[in-house]
Amino acid sequence: MPDQSPSKLPRLQRPATVQRRAAPANPLRRPHEQRSLFGEILDWMLAPLLVLWPMSVTLTFIVAQQIANPPFDRKLSETASLIADHVVLRDGAVRLNLGVDVTEVLRPDAMVTASYMVLGLRGELVAGDLAIPLPADAEPMPGTPRLRTDVMNGAEVRVAYTWAQPSGSAPSILVQVAETVEARTQLANEIIKGVIVPQFIVLPVALLLVWLALTRGLAPLTALQARIRRRRPEDRSPIDAREAPEEIAPLVESFNDLLARLSSSIQAQQRFIAEAAHQMKTPLAGLRTQSELALRQTDNQELKRSLRQIAAATERATRLINQLLALARAEHRGAEAAAAEVIDLGLLVRDAVRDWVPQAIERQIDLGVDVPDEPAAILGAPVMLREMLGNLIDNALRYTPAGGAVTARVLPAGDDVVLEVEDTGPGIAEAERNRVFDRFYRVLGTNVEGSGLGLAIVREIVDQHDARVSIHAPARGDAQLPGALFRVCFRSLPQQKPEGVVLPQSI
Repeated sequence: MPDQSPSKLPRLQRPATVQRRAAPANPLRRPHEQRSLFGEILDWMLAPLLVLWPMSVTLTFIVAQQIANPPFDRKLSETASLIADHVVLRDGAVRLNLGVDVTEVLRPDAMVTASYMVLGLRGELVAGDLAIPLPADAEPMPGTPRLRTDVMNGAEVRVAYTWAQPSGSAPSILVQVAETVEARTQLANEIIKGVIVPQFIVLPVALLLVWLALTRGLAPLTALQARIRRRRPEDRSPIDAREAPEEIAPLVESFNDLLARLSSSIQAQQRFIAEAAHQMKTPLAGLRTQSELALRQTDNQELKRSLRQIAAATERATRLINQLLALARAEHRGAEAAAAEVIDLGLLVRDAVRDWVPQAIERQIDLGVDVPDEPAAILGAPVMLREMLGNLIDNALRYTPAGGAVTARVLPAGDDVVLEVEDTGPGIAEAERNRVFDRFYRVLGTNVEGSGLGLAIVREIVDQHDARVSIHAPARGDAQLPGALFRVCFRSLPQQKPEGVVLPQSI
């Protein structure tokens, strides 16, 4: 049976000037480096976590400082106000009349070193420690104590200062209380430790949970991979997409579509191989029979007759093999999507017809060519187009009787360029016009030797060029003429003279 559903092969590529540019390669990725979906998801989940964690530590330190400073500052301000309230002016001298030891008010501890200062009207030390730096404020401002950070004896201190006025007309008296910042730093560190230490415990747990979640989430992919690996090589049945995750279902469906196309292609190849093997049996069997007869012949005339039959059978086998190879080359080039060129179809037809003139003269057939003077530019592969044209002319010469005519012509037809090969042979019945393009199919009753592959090659090449082929009966006006007219329609290009067109050699 002929192959009724041959696999469709890729179309010809456009020239390099109109092809889509390939995306530039990532310079950071090494060539042929295989990407890991698991590793990439893990990277995108851990990278933000590792970036945000130092930011979290910094923000925690700032917040801890904001939490630790206000209580200490408030206590320091209250102490300065308390001392200022007990400064008195008696007999023109400034006195500190607190009633208790100031050290009890300051309540220093092992982490804090506190000191105070009270200056007299002339800037003399009334009480406390003269080492406390003076404020930069030029004008005394009695009231709520003010705070600043300063350096005392080479150590950082926090200072609360205010001005006391024992009487309304008395000059302001500077009162300062200073303490070291070690206690504040220790409190901030304790707060940071209370926040960061749990993070050190939570972070590994989070990483473990992320790892387990990714492993669990990618488990269906692993199961799908295992199911595919367990398949037998000849099993090309579709994969059940219902068992795959929703995100992977389109990939599984695409894979099933690929399996279906691969199965169709393999089946077509298997049918082709079986049919080719069957077709090869006849000439090989004839060769064997004729050779055995030749070995038994004693008459020279009979021996010559057997040798002529062997030569004819050898020629038929050679033609069949050449046709098989041509079909295989056409399919192979279609699968590789050979790059197309801008060619002048008229020049190609004229050159191809010239190669078939000796065969036409030997068969006493008038072989003509009719091409326009203007270029008929199309996009195609010259070698494949010449193979197609050769098969059309060969088919016409075989079915045209002696004294007949075969004409190859090129005609512009709107947006198309039409190639026609017309003969004056017996023609093809309308019911069989579609079947003659099947592999190994031959019209019965013609008594013409052939392999049944020429027109199959024609259809293969036509399909690869995104063209159309059809068979008609020749006509002159309303009158039907004997013979067959093969018509191939190509999409034309803008009228321009192709530069550097090199016509291919015969296959």
